[in-house]
Amino acid sequence: MRRFGFMSVGFLLLVLMVGIRLLDPYPVTAMRLFYFDYLQRIVPREYSELPVRVVDIDEASLASLGQWPWPRNQLGDLVRRLTDDYGAAVVAFDVLFSEPDRLSPSTVLSRPDISALLATQPSPEQLAALDSDTYFATAMRGRDVILSLADAPAGHAGEVAGKAGFVQIGADPGRGFPTLRATTAIIPVLQDAAAGIGGINVDPLSDSDVIRTVPLAWNAPAGLVPSLSIEARRVALGESTILVYGPTDADGAVSSVRIGDYEVPTTPDGQIWMRYRHDNPALYVSAQAVLAPGHDADLEARLKGHIVFIGASAAGLLDIRTTTLGENVPGVSIQAQILEQILTHDFLQRGDFEAGIEIIAFICLSGIVVAVMSMSGPAISMAAGGVSASVVLLTSWLFFGDGLLFDATFPMIGGFAIFLLLAGYQFIVADRDKRLIRQSFSHYVAPAVLQAIEKNGHHLELGGQMRTVTVMFCDLRDFTPLSESMAPTDLVSMLNSLFSQLSDCVLEASGTIDKFVGDALMAFWNAPLETGDHREKACLAALNIRSALKGFNTARQKAGQPALAVAVGLASGPACVGNIGSRQRYSYSAIGDTVNVAARIEASCRHVAYDVVISDDTRAGAVGMATLAAGKIRLKGKQDRAALHILVGGRTVAESPAFARLRSLHDDLLDKMARSGRVTPEDLDACTRAAAEVEPGLAGFYARVADRPGDF
Repeated sequence: MRRFGFMSVGFLLLVLMVGIRLLDPYPVTAMRLFYFDYLQRIVPREYSELPVRVVDIDEASLASLGQWPWPRNQLGDLVRRLTDDYGAAVVAFDVLFSEPDRLSPSTVLSRPDISALLATQPSPEQLAALDSDTYFATAMRGRDVILSLADAPAGHAGEVAGKAGFVQIGADPGRGFPTLRATTAIIPVLQDAAAGIGGINVDPLSDSDVIRTVPLAWNAPAGLVPSLSIEARRVALGESTILVYGPTDADGAVSSVRIGDYEVPTTPDGQIWMRYRHDNPALYVSAQAVLAPGHDADLEARLKGHIVFIGASAAGLLDIRTTTLGENVPGVSIQAQILEQILTHDFLQRGDFEAGIEIIAFICLSGIVVAVMSMSGPAISMAAGGVSASVVLLTSWLFFGDGLLFDATFPMIGGFAIFLLLAGYQFIVADRDKRLIRQSFSHYVAPAVLQAIEKNGHHLELGGQMRTVTVMFCDLRDFTPLSESMAPTDLVSMLNSLFSQLSDCVLEASGTIDKFVGDALMAFWNAPLETGDHREKACLAALNIRSALKGFNTARQKAGQPALAVAVGLASGPACVGNIGSRQRYSYSAIGDTVNVAARIEASCRHVAYDVVISDDTRAGAVGMATLAAGKIRLKGKQDRAALHILVGGRTVAESPAFARLRSLHDDLLDKMARSGRVTPEDLDACTRAAAEVEPGLAGFYARVADRPGDF
């Protein structure tokens, strides 16, 4: 029997760890990404001579040609040199041109302080002929030149439409691409002359400094815009359209992007996993070398027929990014590396298949650890786990060789965590002598439960065992002002009388009283004996407490004393129950996150303005209870909001026509709030009137609904 209990605990831990993996919190994600980075550092992509170059605005170019930004006529000369003299196929600027050239002669001569010095004022035609932006646009026109746009703060940018057409195949996959709320502008004369428009953001949606994935397109205000690398490939191929593929059964999910004969697999949000190579000087050509007088035959050999990106590596221009190899590189080189991956078809992929295999690997590895530990000691279990972990690691390595990202960290670290927890369980719990049953439970459980414990006590492990329990916290409202208005002896007498009635409600519903803390009572169900309908019993106890309090208040009001109010919170989930304390003094209690959640739910009663609030898990198991959704409440200490419900009544109320009518109105009210973010007085009044026929306490709940739009 002890072995069965041990394996049950192991199974619960396994399920808990699988739940953590499915939730995928930040530590799990960070560990996985670091592992993927490490794989790339072991086997980076090899550098190959491909028709891709970067013309680098480096420190030497700034020293030779002047500080940035350079005049646009100089950039026009750069385009002509690259295309006409050195034969570049496509020129893509990783540079923004959102404002007119402030160094243009036409701009300078238009200044009043400058024009006042001129003997003859230049005419508008003369100024137009001197405009650097016009010169730059003339150099671009008729040549395959691509300009860039980037993310911009909302309200501080223009809407720039891309020049690539998009065809979507699937369930609207284009919606899956990341969204830019606004983009930088491109001055019209340059936008009209450009052969293509591409986005240069590499990862504006991530908090990490390491660039691991890059979107291949963006949902911009004026429509889909491809990334600079994709647009460069499209223009080089002479294609007018980019194909976006997605599954037919998943709206807004991208599976791949196709340009001509080149298909690029993506993540569901349209990003490519970067497979980096070490930064190589052979990729770069200094901008000053291109603009140098004369003709360099070696330079022509390096640029002819190539797709050329123009970007900056100069430190002062702040375009330095970090790769998974730990190198700091110019942002433009990432665009070049994306194009290299496309040309060599060297991709990394990760989807639901790999994630599913990881979970299966974890379950198998952990199952081996649990099974071996239940039959032998930790040493043999460690050896078996080590062999299993080696298999997982080898599988991950083989997957990476095929371009698939398989995470070995969670199966290995999760399995080791289960091993440590079970080893602690064996040491602390499984070998502890059983306590005297009646001494441990006589003050906590109902007599019928105690009799069952005494009859079947040899099946119990009283040191501590994992159970799915339902926890109740019941708290007296406004206790502080009440205690200030009463003598201590009278206060104790009142509390004893109240707790006696509340305790009877718990014990009659087969609950276990954990403790009394000041003006609060804690109880739980499904321990020490298992009760299949523990959620329903806990709900019945809460309803009985409501009824008992009405009788208690009736007696107090007859004696001229104010009525009391209590708040009840219920939560269901895993907890460790057992004798907890010192060797000399202990109590049978429950510990775990479920207990904390129940306490937070009880505290939320004031926010919800209702006396009994229960968790979503409790509601799901309390079949036949009359409950209403109370919204998603932010519980103290919890990152995510919790879906809570109010307990209106039992089966009789749930089956009544009045409650059915109220539920329909209530659901309509919440649906409208979810869609519009507000509630109309007419809908609220309808619910309030219907609630009056069901439970008077609901009036306060609906009075607060309009003040809680964020919860719905």
